[in-house]
Amino acid sequence: MRNFSLETFFSDWEFKARYHMTASDIQSMTINELLAMASEEDREMFYDLPLSYTETFGHPMLRQEIANTYNGLTPEDILCFAGAEEGVYVAMRVLLEPRDHAIVVVPNYQAAETLPLDICEVTGVPLDPDDNWSLDMDALEKAIRPNTKLISINFPNNPTGAILKRSSFDCLIELCRAHDIYLFSDEVYRGVERDESLRLPHAADVYEKALSLNVMSKAYGLPGLRIGWIACQDRDLLKQMECYKHYLSICNSGPSEWLSIIALRAREQILATNRKLVKENANKLTEFFDEFPDLFDWQVPDGGCVGFPAYKGQGTTDDFCEDLINKSGVLLLPPRIYKSDLLPVIWNRFRVGFGRKNIDEGLAVFRAYLKSNT
Repeated sequence: MRNFSLETFFSDWEFKARYHMTASDIQSMTINELLAMASEEDREMFYDLPLSYTETFGHPMLRQEIANTYNGLTPEDILCFAGAEEGVYVAMRVLLEPRDHAIVVVPNYQAAETLPLDICEVTGVPLDPDDNWSLDMDALEKAIRPNTKLISINFPNNPTGAILKRSSFDCLIELCRAHDIYLFSDEVYRGVERDESLRLPHAADVYEKALSLNVMSKAYGLPGLRIGWIACQDRDLLKQMECYKHYLSICNSGPSEWLSIIALRAREQILATNRKLVKENANKLTEFFDEFPDLFDWQVPDGGCVGFPAYKGQGTTDDFCEDLINKSGVLLLPPRIYKSDLLPVIWNRFRVGFGRKNIDEGLAVFRAYLKSNT
């Protein structure tokens, strides 16, 4: 597999940059803040928790709380992982074989294409930037082959923030069912849509061969817990993935599991707070980019906490992002990080994040840089 460019980039910059304005997670909280949301009984359970091994599938109470976020699924339909990335890795390794074919929506989170490409043939289907990053369902259908085993989607999308139209989502489910194709649905930003009417159903709720990926990191803003999961009605497949997990994390962190239980029990409060924050920050970004119409083309994302604006200034967007971090300490994600082996890169776009509370400070420095360098 090629180098994981995104994580390598963040290894160099994430904890060095003064203004991290490309973060893909929402503002986190302290353990004290999270425990303040818990019942007295849950706090005592956390304090008295033995630091022993946990169940590979995940704590039964954690799986129950996760199942409660779906419609009709049970704890037996849930397999927990050490973050979402382990879930992506295990699912691709278990589902795909060299004789198979996979279809991946582009742009995407790099692992969505890198992992399948290490196993079998993969076709990329692009989102259309000229139509609010819509997905061409005819193009998707034409990409299906007799040996297509998997279609991989990510909505709300990283990096564009796009959400698939409900009619397109329903069509996708029909296509997968008609061709007996697994659907891998990355849903880590579900719950923080700008308009809740745009929210899609969990794929695992409506399709028997769908895998819904989620995690405490993104919409919940708790990446330090390193708790992710896959929901799926195919319990035999979940068992195969559990066996693969035995060679990786084996089990999750017990304290992280219990803190996740507390967070999921307070999920309505947490998600409401996070939706309010990202909506306010998206408005601030819109006002900011409106100040510089000759330099940027900005589409307000449908959901999530990242967007993919175009840079229209002099020089390349990669050079612009590099100069910005070196001169001002403002970190954006340049287009070279979104290199795809499936489709051409959109070289004039960068990823910006708006899930953090300190966005005003970063925007002030960003504004000063633009005014002094343009």
